[in-house]
Amino acid sequence: MKTLCQILSVLIGLVCAVLMLFGIIPLLGWTLWATLGLCVLGIIFGAFPERKIGLTINVAVAVVAILRLFLGGGVV
Repeated sequence: MKTLCQILSVLIGLVCAVLMLFGIIPLLGWTLWATLGLCVLGIIFGAFPERKIGLTINVAVAVVAILRLFLGGGVV
């Protein structure tokens, strides 16, 4: 069960990282909101396993997405 959570968390983190790359492009910032939603799901799955690589990936992507939204005016 913990291995499945770890694999899911890493996969979600990688998908979020790709979505975040599209969200950095101007006028595509709306994809960052989807990225944040998926990151929360990845953080939940990444909290259970002993190895926290998925959690780390998802938190890093979420921080960059929040920073980009904040700089673009998407988070007030």
